[in-house]
Amino acid sequence: MAIAISIRNLTRRFGDIAALDDVSLDIKAGEFFTLLGPSGSGKSTLLRMISGFDMPDGGKVLFDGADMTAMPANRRPSKTVFQDLALFPHMNVGQNVAYGLKVIKRPRDEIARRVAAVLSLVGLAGFEDRDVNKLSGGQRQRVALARSLVMEPGVLLLDEPLTGLDENLRRQMRDEFGRLHERTGATFILVTHNQDEALSLSDRMAVMRAGKVVQVGTPTQFFDRPANSFVARFMGMECMLRPQAVERRGPVLSAVVGGVPVPVVAQESPPAASDAVIVFRPDQLTLVPKGSEAAETMRLTVSAVRYRGLHHDVHAAFPDGQEVTIAHMSAELPLPGEEVGVRFLPGAPLLLTG
Repeated sequence: MAIAISIRNLTRRFGDIAALDDVSLDIKAGEFFTLLGPSGSGKSTLLRMISGFDMPDGGKVLFDGADMTAMPANRRPSKTVFQDLALFPHMNVGQNVAYGLKVIKRPRDEIARRVAAVLSLVGLAGFEDRDVNKLSGGQRQRVALARSLVMEPGVLLLDEPLTGLDENLRRQMRDEFGRLHERTGATFILVTHNQDEALSLSDRMAVMRAGKVVQVGTPTQFFDRPANSFVARFMGMECMLRPQAVERRGPVLSAVVGGVPVPVVAQESPPAASDAVIVFRPDQLTLVPKGSEAAETMRLTVSAVRYRGLHHDVHAAFPDGQEVTIAHMSAELPLPGEEVGVRFLPGAPLLLTG
């Protein structure tokens, strides 16, 4: 049965470093939740607190409202798939998967039945007698998953399990995680620094930085409305401009870049120009055909055009030298040095605290 998890004011220090700094978080029963952030952000430390492999200096971990803070890992209704998989090299596949069931002394026929069922679930039916040392990376990953799932945990914790796999295998296993989540109904918590994994798998996610949770929301909320420039940059919104002024002209909020007014969207009260950054993606810009310019059209100078396969990146500069990148789909391309009309699509760009 899926379990809801509540984190209340968790703190964990290592010397002078606050790995977790008063973290509170609610994870719903049965959801796929991702902890996302750069190295050292505290995401793996938080996962260890949830699993019971480490204890906080302060705060609580609740499973369905029950206080699990002091409960050791082996007594919690959760299982962890580690980055290094931690398979037993001297055991075959079936023995690895059956290990936890033997520890709790389940009957032999039940063990055989559950091992066979979970191996079938992860696509390894009939692999019981295989040598784990002779399996491919993807097969070893599936054995590690099976070893956790066979215990029928209410919570499955995934600690960067795809690190070290090649890109094709990462995509396969990412799809596998999604399928297993749907079939088991358990609460899945994934730790990763990979934005694509988080966006494609998560029901909700949290971005962490320096031991704090910076933003919690759905993938769509992160993609369309990052809370600040750090989240935007981490989610791949690398296109950023620094305005010299922020002003409101009637209902239109504009940020001035190199003397050019840029219509912007602010989520709350707009920050002062000294604290502001304009963020957007290349697909949120379009070139405006001559004769079709509107009031929001910006006149910029093309600095370069790069072929990207499905589109061309058109780099265009403001008078102060700051540049934007436009993902241009048309075969008609501007030339470097040419002045072009550029406008943002509705809802972009965002004016965030930098």
